[in-house]
Amino acid sequence: MQRLVKLSFVISLFLGSIPSNSQNHSIARIWNEVILESIRNDFARPTVHARNLFHLSAAMYDAWAVFDEESRPYFLNQKNHGYHIPYQKTIYPGDKEKNREVAISYAAFRILNHRYEISPGYNKSRVIIDKAFSALGYDPNFNSIDYSSGNPAALGNYIAKSIIDYGWQDGSNEEYFYTNLYYEPVNKPLQLKNAGVRGITDINRWQPLAFEKFIDQSGNELAGNVPEFLGPEWGKVLPFGLNSADMKTLKRDGQAYPVYFDPGPPPSFLKTDGTSNEDFIWNHSLVSVWGSHLDPDDGLIWDISPKGIGNLEFKNKKYNLEDLQKIYHIDGGDNSPGHPYNPFTGKAYVENLVPRGDYARVIAEFWADGPDSETPPGHWFTILNYVSDHEDFEIKFEGIYPMDRLEWDIKSYFILGGAMHDAAIAAWGIKGFYDYVRPITAIRYMADLGQSSDSNRPNFHPNGIQLVEGLIELVGSDDPLIGPKNKNLNKIKVFSWRGHQYIKNTNTDYAKVGWILAENWWPYQRPTFVTPNFAGYVSGHSTYSRAAAEVLTLTTGCEYFPGGLGGFTAIKNKFLVFEEGPTQHIQIQWGTYRDASNQCSLSRIWGGIHPPVDDLPGRLIGEEVGINAFNYANKFFNK
Repeated sequence: MQRLVKLSFVISLFLGSIPSNSQNHSIARIWNEVILESIRNDFARPTVHARNLFHLSAAMYDAWAVFDEESRPYFLNQKNHGYHIPYQKTIYPGDKEKNREVAISYAAFRILNHRYEISPGYNKSRVIIDKAFSALGYDPNFNSIDYSSGNPAALGNYIAKSIIDYGWQDGSNEEYFYTNLYYEPVNKPLQLKNAGVRGITDINRWQPLAFEKFIDQSGNELAGNVPEFLGPEWGKVLPFGLNSADMKTLKRDGQAYPVYFDPGPPPSFLKTDGTSNEDFIWNHSLVSVWGSHLDPDDGLIWDISPKGIGNLEFKNKKYNLEDLQKIYHIDGGDNSPGHPYNPFTGKAYVENLVPRGDYARVIAEFWADGPDSETPPGHWFTILNYVSDHEDFEIKFEGIYPMDRLEWDIKSYFILGGAMHDAAIAAWGIKGFYDYVRPITAIRYMADLGQSSDSNRPNFHPNGIQLVEGLIELVGSDDPLIGPKNKNLNKIKVFSWRGHQYIKNTNTDYAKVGWILAENWWPYQRPTFVTPNFAGYVSGHSTYSRAAAEVLTLTTGCEYFPGGLGGFTAIKNKFLVFEEGPTQHIQIQWGTYRDASNQCSLSRIWGGIHPPVDDLPGRLIGEEVGINAFNYANKFFNK
């Protein structure tokens, strides 16, 4: 999204100037672009980035609100969770708008340098941060926090210091680099170089992965080959607008886990009577089945326009098997009916016919937030900026109240930042407590046991995987997978994406789909990443995305993208990273912000890292988070 704008902006900063395409951008937008670039240069840690995005947005909001007679700051002279940051009303001589820009810039400069100084790409980020500051004409050596002198630069420094100090005690454990204080995995790591799974103590719980070399979603090689669970204790972090009435304190292993919007436990591997659980089997098997859709040569063509995909209603759905099966189709996608017409043009959306395999691969990659990405919370800031820049977008808060670009950016960043921060707290609180297994472990484990469909057939185990004709079967005597000395006879095979061993050259090859041993099943992810290093339930992508969709809907006053259509074009044979593709230009399209959010959620199933039961509760929780954040933020505004 807007990659050329991003590159122009960053290159210009390296040259020591604010780019010409930023002339219509506010000072808040400039600093938002800087933090997004800083995130791209950092480790892939979406919880931390959600917090940083919020704290920067809140700092800019406070620096703006000080100069507004009726708006109320969020941090200054307020009590947040019992923490008070004093502020005495002060007269700032000179031009109000100029003073705002000064205060915003000093606050942003200090916070960004502080928060990203431990980033692996800090040398690159620091150049951008410093160049942006210098290009605006400010002095990095001015360190005073004595705002009582009426100096807006001192005000910005004071706001930054106050928020930094607040961060030392907000439950994030920033002091010790956000490391875990007490969480320990119960399962030994899955050795990815081996087939199947070993080291399982509890199949319902998350299993770490052991790599020969681990490279995170942002493309950073991490020390050690077994990355620890990222943020299992994040539910303790002080929120933005989450209500304590929606929080439970749950205990496991003698430790307390604050959980907001508790969805209850996900389906366990076995029922209480010791029999196999169809909910568990179906959810994780579907991930393997959707892997069979990742071949553009299968001849299946979809209309991916808002006419063909979108407009899904799931508010009244539950997480039980019956309801999930009504939403998620075995041949991919959901039961959304599409939109009958574009409300802005009054005409039907134009069909957008593409191979299903290209569409599934493109959205799996687009929403994966891999190298050079802003991670999920930052991704939605790029979408917000895309909306704000759209030629059909009229700046009216809630679609009613006209405002200038700075006020729009300040308030929309503040709300979205608060929502992303709360989404991280809600989703990771649940992840940490329920500590739920990922598909790569579940699929391989069930297949290692055998098949549970027919006790009269070979390799039967009452708790094994269920056979599905054409998708999950047994290796027969004449099967190409049988191996030397028939060693694979009667093992479980799946018809799915074949994996990286079929890709010799990422610029010319794609793995396609075919029969593989289930013990070798692989998500549609980079071989140095495989699956995020934290539990699956609930999906962070789904929570972030639905929260953001609600924020954009409410702040713009319209559920649709400007002009009724948003999108992104993936260039033929250029967009995909770890295999060639797509086979043609693919324009993914969304009618509404919720359509984009729902697409993001489905992409995680095609990506092989979430079953439906991770996804749906994340969407529902995200909706609560987004609406709540908007309503809470509104209390501070003068409209």
